[in-house]
Amino acid sequence: MIKSIVSGGLVLAAALTCATQAAETPEQSGARMAWFNSAKFGLFIHWGVYSQAGGEWKGTTNHAEWLQLTAKIPIAEYTELAKQFNPVKFNADEWAQIASDAGMKYLVLTSKHHDGFAMFDSPSNPYNIMKVTPFGRDPVKELAAACAKHGLKFCVYYSLGRDWHDPDVPTGSPGNARFPPGSRSNLVDYPDESRKDFAKYFERKVKPQVRELLTQYGPIGILWFDTPEKITKAQSAELLALIRGLQPDCIVNARIGNKLGDYGTPEQEIPSGKSTQAWETCMTLNGHWGYNSHDANWKTTATLLRNLIDIVSKGGNYLLNVGPTGAGVIPPESVERLREIGAWLKINGESLYGAGMTPFGPELGKFDAAKKNKKTGKPEFVPGEEWRCTTKAGGLYIHLFKWPAGRFDVSGVKGTVKKAYLLADPDRTALKVKQTGAEVSVELPAKAPDAIASVLCLECGD
Repeated sequence: MIKSIVSGGLVLAAALTCATQAAETPEQSGARMAWFNSAKFGLFIHWGVYSQAGGEWKGTTNHAEWLQLTAKIPIAEYTELAKQFNPVKFNADEWAQIASDAGMKYLVLTSKHHDGFAMFDSPSNPYNIMKVTPFGRDPVKELAAACAKHGLKFCVYYSLGRDWHDPDVPTGSPGNARFPPGSRSNLVDYPDESRKDFAKYFERKVKPQVRELLTQYGPIGILWFDTPEKITKAQSAELLALIRGLQPDCIVNARIGNKLGDYGTPEQEIPSGKSTQAWETCMTLNGHWGYNSHDANWKTTATLLRNLIDIVSKGGNYLLNVGPTGAGVIPPESVERLREIGAWLKINGESLYGAGMTPFGPELGKFDAAKKNKKTGKPEFVPGEEWRCTTKAGGLYIHLFKWPAGRFDVSGVKGTVKKAYLLADPDRTALKVKQTGAEVSVELPAKAPDAIASVLCLECGD
C-alpha cells in the first residue's frame, strides 16, 4: 500500500482519482459495477514474505509490508527470508469463512506487493511462492476456490509501479519534495535510477503476470492495482485493454493510472462528502497493513462499524484490512472485531447492502475554521457524531450513533412517512410518528436496541 496515512476528512472530489472509461457504454460499465455497488463491504489481506518478520528486523520493530525498503535489505538477504516462509497454518477455507461471518461480500489478496514476490504460481517469473519457499502451494488458487464456496467475489491486488526485485522500476518525480526520484525504489541493489526503463519491466513482468492472474484462477472480481508511479497513459490503456479482453467483467480500480479505471480508492481516510462516483475506502484495523506483532493499536468495533455506516451513507464501499502472520493465521484481535461487525450486520444488514446514499447531508459534519489541517492549512472537517442515513426505494434507514432522549427529529423528508420501526425489532412494531410537511418526529423507546448503532426505518410514500 501507499505508505502515507492521512487523517481527517477531505472533500470527496479531492480524495478520489477521477476514473474514466473509453469506448464503453454506460450500460456495460453499470453491469460490471452492479455487484460492487451493492456489496459495500470487503476484506483486504496484506500477506507475503514480509509477514514472516512480524514487523521486526535487527532490533527495529516498526516494519510491515515495506520491510525490504524500510530496513534496506538487499535482495539476496530478503530472498533468504523468503526461503523460510512456510505458512503451514494457512487455511483458505477459514479465511473465507471469517470474511463471510463478518458480512463481507468480497476478498482482495496481495498477489504481488512492492517486494516483487508473487504469492501465486507465476510461470513467467520464478520469484514466487511455488519456486522459492518450502511451502509449495498456491494461495491464490486455494483462496479463489474458497471464495467461490462461500459466495465471495475473489479479487487480487497487484503492485504496479513499484517492484524492488526488478532492476527496471524507477519511482518518484523531479521537483517533488516529498517523493523525489528514487525515494520509493530499491537503491540498495539498483542505485542508478537513470538506467531503469519502466517499459522493460512492464513488458517482462507486469503484462505476463496480469495475464496469469486472469487465466489461471477463474473469474476475478477486481484487479486492485497500487502505485501507478511511472506508467504512461498508453501503458495504462494497454493494460486495461488486456484485462477487458481476458475478463470483461473484471473491475479495475483507478490506480491503474492516468484517470482510467472503474472507481477511486481513498486510503486510510473517509471523505467528507457524498458522491455518485464509485469509490472505496481502504483502511487498516491497526496501524499497519502487513503483520506487525508489536502493533496493538486496534480500532474498536464501534469505530469500524460506524466507519462502514458513514461510508455507505456517502455512496462508498469499505475495504477493511487484515495482516496474517507468517504462519498463515489472521490475528485473533482482527477476527474478534470482524465477527462483532458480522453479528450487527445479520440484524441490520438490510440498511447497508444495496443501499443508496443519504438524501440529507448536514448530519455528515462540517468544516471548522478554528481547526486547521496540519498538511493543507485549510479548515479541518469535523464529522457529525449523531446519525447517518442510507436509502432504498420507498424508505430511509436512520443509523443512530447517539440514542435521542425520547424522540428523533429530522427535516427535509420527501413524501409521507407511512410507518416507522426499529430494524432490530423482529416484529417491526410501529412507532408513533408526527409529520408536518418535511418535518418528521418519531417517538422512541427509552433504551437503544444497540450500543453502537441502532437503525430506525422510515417507510415513505407519496
